[in-house]
Amino acid sequence: MKSLNARTAPKSSAPERIIQFGEGNFLRCFVDWIIYNMNQKTDFNSSVVVVQPIEKGMVDWLNGQDCLYHVNLQGRLNGEAVNSLTRIDCISRAINPYSQNWAFLALAEQPEIRFVISNTTEAGIAFDDTCKFTDAPASSYPGKLTQLLFHRFKTFNGDPTKGLIIMPCELIFLNGHHLKDCIYKYIELWKADFGADYASFKEWFTKYCYVCATLVDRIVPGFPRKEIKEIQEKVCYADNLVVQGEAFHLWVIEKPENMDIEDLKKEFPAEKAGLNVLIAPSEKPYHERKVTLLNGPHTVLSPVAYLSGINIVRDACNHEVVGKYIHKVQFEELMQTLNLPMDELQKFASDVLERFNNPYVDHQVTSIMLNSFPKYETRDLPGVKVYLERKGELPKGLVFGLAAIITYYKGGTRADGAPIEPNDAPEIMQMLKDLWATGDTQKVAEGVLAAENIWKENLNNTVPGLTAMVKEFLDLIQAKGMLEAVKTIL
Repeated sequence: MKSLNARTAPKSSAPERIIQFGEGNFLRCFVDWIIYNMNQKTDFNSSVVVVQPIEKGMVDWLNGQDCLYHVNLQGRLNGEAVNSLTRIDCISRAINPYSQNWAFLALAEQPEIRFVISNTTEAGIAFDDTCKFTDAPASSYPGKLTQLLFHRFKTFNGDPTKGLIIMPCELIFLNGHHLKDCIYKYIELWKADFGADYASFKEWFTKYCYVCATLVDRIVPGFPRKEIKEIQEKVCYADNLVVQGEAFHLWVIEKPENMDIEDLKKEFPAEKAGLNVLIAPSEKPYHERKVTLLNGPHTVLSPVAYLSGINIVRDACNHEVVGKYIHKVQFEELMQTLNLPMDELQKFASDVLERFNNPYVDHQVTSIMLNSFPKYETRDLPGVKVYLERKGELPKGLVFGLAAIITYYKGGTRADGAPIEPNDAPEIMQMLKDLWATGDTQKVAEGVLAAENIWKENLNNTVPGLTAMVKEFLDLIQAKGMLEAVKTIL
């Protein structure tokens, strides 16, 4: 079997226009796959230079294959099963700034560079006041980026056309806003180092660099250990950097305040390439949509499914009873609490269920149930409140899901003998143990809903009727078992 590199496989050549902080599975399966498709289907004609954000990473592996690798997408799209393999060739080279800081800073001197993209984990967008301007490089990602921006400002004498479009992909809400704030903090921290250039550099960054908040959505399991031999035989290369992801993708890019939407669309023509990339005035409603319609159903379907004897998310979707429960929560309850056009919500909700029904991924429901109470507080409780406000009644499916979580935390065994092993913070585990030891579902319901360390409020007082409904469903589950109890609310 052939090695994979530029001598054994064709590799396109395009101007280096994108600096990418991060070389991990997600960026390679999501962003670089999108850029590859833009190159194929539009005149974007851009290649990516990867910068390793931490001292130890994968750039040597990438360079060892001349930055060529395959993306294996699996799942369902528009009702059809997808299992594709695409060789990605849009990364030109990869740099380790800890051993090649000169090469890293030299990127700022390339006039064609226009974009900066990153995924340095949720902890990556952070300000560290111990970073020095003279560090080679600064330890934090925002510090490195500030060093790069200042070098570019100096190289091109503050040329307005040499500003950069910066699109972080870290999984935090308003990631671009946080990154911009960190850069401003570094500008102030290093004010003395910038000297007479301080004010003009700050103005150049403010006016001519464009920092976007973004929302990314694609499940990326990563390296396909089980199928790697089969994949290598199929592509006829010993590719050791194959990355596997789901077929679905979504990238919402919030326009920066100092740039028009149409101008950003022209510069980054992903929509023109037929990709599911939305450039929008605000990321917020799409963030709410994802948390509500993707994460929200996951949180409540998991205990309902598991206590009904179902282990895999796909099987729960296809179950004659639990499948109807999931549909009810998704379409009749959660979808009614959002503020986007109903046709958009309908499409996204349907796509989510199609993703849950992925024939290639055995997604264990127990893997979703870690820290279920905090997840419910973030993902489902807002929907309970909005539904009550809009409809004048509580959403039975969502409240039933909360009762199922409380029942799951009771522990014990399922009807088939499988152990029920909840996992959460020790204080939450102890609270549930003590409450269930009373044998009184009224006390269980009241105790859980009063836990301000979970809810940041006493839900017995703030959500009318919730305590009584939770107790009712707890009693129902205890009396009939989960599956029969679910049927009563459908």
